[in-house]
Amino acid sequence: MATFLYRLGRLAFRRRRLVVMLWVAVLAAIGIGAMSAPGTSSGALSVPGTQSQRAIDLLQKEFPQASADGATARVVFEAPSGQKLTSAANKAEVESLVAKLEQSPQVSGVSDPFSSGLVSKSGSIAYAQVSYKVAEADVSGAAHSVQTDVVAQGEKAGLKVSLGGNAVKDKAASKAAELIGVGVAAVVLVITFGSMIAAGLPLLTAILGVAAAVLSVTLATHFFDLASSSTTLALMLGLAVAIDYALFIVSRYRNEIRDGHEPEEACGRAVGTAGSAVVFAGLTVIVALSGLSVIGIAMLTSMGLASAFAVAVAVVIALTLLPAMLGFAGMRIMKGRMLTRRMKALERGEGESTGVRWARFVTRNPVKVLAVSVVGLALVAIPAMSLQMALNDDSGKPPGSTQRIAYDTLSKGFGPGFNGPLTVVVDARDSDDPKAAAKSAYSMLSKLDDVAAVRPPSFNESGDVALIGAVPKSAATSEATKDLVGEIRGHGTALHRDTGADLMVTGLTAVNIDVSTKLSDALIPYLAIVVGLALVLLLLVFRSIVIPLKAALGFLLSVVSTLGVLVAVFQWGWLKDLFGVDQTGPIVSLLPIVLIGVVFGLAMDYEVFLVSRMREEYVHGAEPTQAVVQGFRHSGRVVTAAAVIMVSVFSGFLLDDEALIKSIGLGLATAVFFDAFVVRMTIVPAVMTLLGHRSWTLPKWLDRVLPNVDVEGEKLRHALEAEQTDPAPEPVLAGVASGVHAGSDGHGGAHAFTGFHASGDPDTPAPAQQAAGKARGLSRFKQRLARGGEATTPADSAESEAPARRKLLKNPMRRS
Repeated sequence: MATFLYRLGRLAFRRRRLVVMLWVAVLAAIGIGAMSAPGTSSGALSVPGTQSQRAIDLLQKEFPQASADGATARVVFEAPSGQKLTSAANKAEVESLVAKLEQSPQVSGVSDPFSSGLVSKSGSIAYAQVSYKVAEADVSGAAHSVQTDVVAQGEKAGLKVSLGGNAVKDKAASKAAELIGVGVAAVVLVITFGSMIAAGLPLLTAILGVAAAVLSVTLATHFFDLASSSTTLALMLGLAVAIDYALFIVSRYRNEIRDGHEPEEACGRAVGTAGSAVVFAGLTVIVALSGLSVIGIAMLTSMGLASAFAVAVAVVIALTLLPAMLGFAGMRIMKGRMLTRRMKALERGEGESTGVRWARFVTRNPVKVLAVSVVGLALVAIPAMSLQMALNDDSGKPPGSTQRIAYDTLSKGFGPGFNGPLTVVVDARDSDDPKAAAKSAYSMLSKLDDVAAVRPPSFNESGDVALIGAVPKSAATSEATKDLVGEIRGHGTALHRDTGADLMVTGLTAVNIDVSTKLSDALIPYLAIVVGLALVLLLLVFRSIVIPLKAALGFLLSVVSTLGVLVAVFQWGWLKDLFGVDQTGPIVSLLPIVLIGVVFGLAMDYEVFLVSRMREEYVHGAEPTQAVVQGFRHSGRVVTAAAVIMVSVFSGFLLDDEALIKSIGLGLATAVFFDAFVVRMTIVPAVMTLLGHRSWTLPKWLDRVLPNVDVEGEKLRHALEAEQTDPAPEPVLAGVASGVHAGSDGHGGAHAFTGFHASGDPDTPAPAQQAAGKARGLSRFKQRLARGGEATTPADSAESEAPARRKLLKNPMRRS
């Protein structure tokens, strides 16, 4: 892996113009194709195998005029204060608006409030139910225009008119979240690198990668029905991981430059080592997101696959376009005019970074640190024991939106249950007396305590399938309504026994309940599949049993703690004013399983980036505790910056008005914070210190079976050392000896050469031999430094290589 990526990085560096032109051509082609794409749907839920879905399928066959899967809208009318809709003037205006709705394109039927009994007891509120022939994603702009005209005409006449239902178009989402995330990322990158060029490259490649991914998702709507939330999640994740992946490679590239390598060689080594970690980190995210498809809900499948594709694009961008951009930047990426005095001292090898001091503190006090961290997360997780889940409805829409006004007005006039009516289907095709069966069902529904109103049965043309409407007394997302649906279905068993007819409950409320149940049932199998596959990947990366298990357990701890925060804020109302939550309620059913898929992948990102550097130091001869500290020396600052960027990107979505987006933003931001700073940077080093060498042990039989993917670049290092071995001594820059090199900004800095092993390792060359080999291999670069020349080749030239070097790069494992 490392060897292949080393060659790929050097190739992209040399052929930078070709690589950039190819990416520009790809973006242009995708953009042209996306311009004519139909776009994403609004994400209607379809859950095959559930009772509600079977009832919808039956209604489509027996009641085609009802458009069982078609979009619906509720147009709510409220009379001016002190007036009633039943007055002559107001009634005439409402009937005029209803007539206009009936003439709307794609409408299959409109219920008149006055003839259908849809006027409140006070006479001040009424609503018309509008049914469309098409699904919500296919409601045309002309139909939406009619809705808007009805609202405007009614308000002009003095009525308050609002719209609810899935046929109503949502307000365009604000782009403030993405802009804030990019802005904070830019600041963090500048602070991390102290260079505008070094900070700009991750942002530039991330924006291009996200553009390619989002345009590709839009293009895919030519062939697939994708939920609109697919694009949102792909954008959110693609932006975060693309910046992170580029950040790790750029950071490693700068380190290789400081170690004295020429830019092209530094790029190859950076992509070969940090790029390997990027590949496996990306694979864990892709596995976790693709696993959402096993649940069997089309909306989740499209969200997972679209986001996984965005992550895959981010990986490919980081391995191809980023090295090409590094080729254009050359040595200018090392100019750190914005470095603080402390950062300049660290560049010269003086003093210790905050990450190193933190690592030393943790390794000196592993038991105390581990106890405090675990107990703290466990306390935060306590509210998760009260977790309640339900799918969101119009009650979660932003305050002041037409959907929210319609919801609140209906609740005021008719009771909260009118926002979630139930559709009861009596399938009496196998019954001797279908009418008697329907009458029995109607009578049963009328006697239930939580039923506010029941509409008499209506039959299909054959007279053997009946449709009954039931309105609960409680809100659609309440536990009481969920219990009511279960009670009605329970009575269906007795109805079948007595009459031979089957009873099914459907409608949006019942569909949401079935989806929530299916998500709850799928949670454990999904966890097993995703965690199991990711454990295999981590086993290959680290060649250790302990580290993958520790990574998975740490992830579970961070997820449970995050659920505790979500319950405390959105369900209990703690700090709700701080986060702009105007009302409390159950957690959206989709959130926990999406949170698990996304956060598991991101958690493994930090595990791979941080621990792979520890493993690199360990296999190069460092003691376990020393490897932990060295891992923080090289990766702690970068992992911290990456986590801050992700938290910032996700926190930006708290500015959204919709409760669902707020909860996703808070959940992801909290999970990344807990996992990066508490689990990966606190619990992980504490556990690895306590376990010592046992952290890296692997049974011999398993060691023989597993392929060596060489993430830490050990094979690559040996190949490059063999290439640099030359019996003829060459002059070396004065003052540059083993472990000392000219810094990027002209300062001399002490650095331990990568690959320095502790004495006694039979497979490791002696330190003097290593240093001499590296010095000889870098002599031309250092001679140019001594002459004061440019430390890089011209932008469009590449140094010629000896035939033996070309042969070795083609097969780096070749030994002479």
